[in-house]
Amino acid sequence: MIFLKLFLIFTKIGTFNFGGGYAMLSLIHNEVVVKNQWLTNAEFTDIVAISQSTPGPIGINAATYVGYTSVLHDGYPVWAAVLGAVLASLSIMWLPFIIMIAISHYLLKHKDSPLVSNIFAGLRPAIIGLIAAAAVLLMSKENFGSPEDNPWTFALNVGIFIAAFALTKWRKTNPILVMLVAGAIGLIIY
Repeated sequence: MIFLKLFLIFTKIGTFNFGGGYAMLSLIHNEVVVKNQWLTNAEFTDIVAISQSTPGPIGINAATYVGYTSVLHDGYPVWAAVLGAVLASLSIMWLPFIIMIAISHYLLKHKDSPLVSNIFAGLRPAIIGLIAAAAVLLMSKENFGSPEDNPWTFALNVGIFIAAFALTKWRKTNPILVMLVAGAIGLIIY
């Protein structure tokens, strides 16, 4: 039953998602953490971190890890979890791939038409909203700590976040350098 649910959920997410992997994260979280409770918030946060660190699109990577972990948590053996990972990964891609093949000729032919331009203009705010929802979703106790549990750790984490944001946004510092410095600070302090 979990395999059918994985197939249906990730087909739906892949088909109705616009804006790429980050926009997908809040949809995946809603399905696997909130509705089906296959994963905890902490596990989902770990999956997002791993998905960002591994090569490939973040949405497909997240689907792979969610498929594997959810099947394993459901009591199946490792070989079935691997099957769940493959199923979730393919489910998130198959229908959007077919749809894009089917409409690509039309889009290329009519890319300058007002109708197509207006459709994409209407999608932009929705995409920004989905990406913002993913950002808010990741601003959780699992990532920042809690001011009630440990105010010092919470303040330090928020400070690192603000410094990293400011350095990349306004000072145009190389993001790789910012990640290395933030990682070194985390390694020293924690």
